[in-house]
Amino acid sequence: MRHLILALLTLCPSLPLAFEIEAETTFAAEDESRILRIISTTDTGVFTPIIEGFQAENPDTTIIYTAVSSSQINQAIVEEGAVFDVAISSAMDLQTKLANDGHTLQYASDATALIPDWGTWRDSVFAFTQEPAALVLSPAALGDLPIPTSRQELIGLLRDHPDVFAGRIATYDVRSSGLGYLFATQDSRTSESFWRLTELMGSLDVQLYCCSSDMIEDVSRGEIAIAYNVLGSYAEARTDLADSIVIVEPEDYTTVMLRSAVILRDTLDRDAAEAFVDHLLTQAWQPGRSDFPFPNPLEDAPNARPIPLGPGLLVFLDQLKRDQFLSEWQNAILQ
Repeated sequence: MRHLILALLTLCPSLPLAFEIEAETTFAAEDESRILRIISTTDTGVFTPIIEGFQAENPDTTIIYTAVSSSQINQAIVEEGAVFDVAISSAMDLQTKLANDGHTLQYASDATALIPDWGTWRDSVFAFTQEPAALVLSPAALGDLPIPTSRQELIGLLRDHPDVFAGRIATYDVRSSGLGYLFATQDSRTSESFWRLTELMGSLDVQLYCCSSDMIEDVSRGEIAIAYNVLGSYAEARTDLADSIVIVEPEDYTTVMLRSAVILRDTLDRDAAEAFVDHLLTQAWQPGRSDFPFPNPLEDAPNARPIPLGPGLLVFLDQLKRDQFLSEWQNAILQ
């Protein structure tokens, strides 16, 4: 395994960059003749097998992997002009907006042809996972209480036992989490119960988080009893926590997110970016995957509601609609 070196951001030393970096890791190549810069919302540890598999085939390419929140990708690229080659994100709407606003390059290859029609948009946004939004629960915190299998059951459980759940429910802070905002707006479109559940969580002093991984950790410790709209793939990957968490895909409907990659317009090495996307998509969609850490493709399920790629994702990114949604959300959840 290649040595991992934690590094400071040095993409543009003459310009101070203000976007927030969660972690940055350099995967040093044997022959550092090429550098590929990836900005991503996926935890570094989750993506490491894919990077190492790519470098096994491309030993001349050093990869600088910058992990950020989904909203920070757009701030870095659009607002601050930071230079990256590939952007990987769970926020489908923000990836679509990058492509729609001209910040990405079109690309077609044998690898992109493997993607189902619903998993790509304008030869610019390429889906490589299907990941459900799940409930993650602490069996220790619930005790003898029943495990809810739908939103209606969750609402009933919270209403009947406010003493158990006050201050011990978690969900995304949609003001800062692009994925959380995507899940919440899709919920509001799909279910009439969304606002009732949001108001109920708000009345019980819901705890707001940036990331699924943090919610999963706190559930595993029993500090949080129930986390809503957590990435099921992250929870499933935590096999070390199997005895301390329960994962539920709601039977009324399960929102399914498509994690995607784009090649950025200002890439400094388009060939390396295209080669990486080819490797990623081949691992995702071709049988016999060896270093792919995500459960893909998702098994057909009657309750699955995949979020389609396309211009419909831009509706809630309109500033007026976004402001209106966030105002209603804050009124419901910040009580």
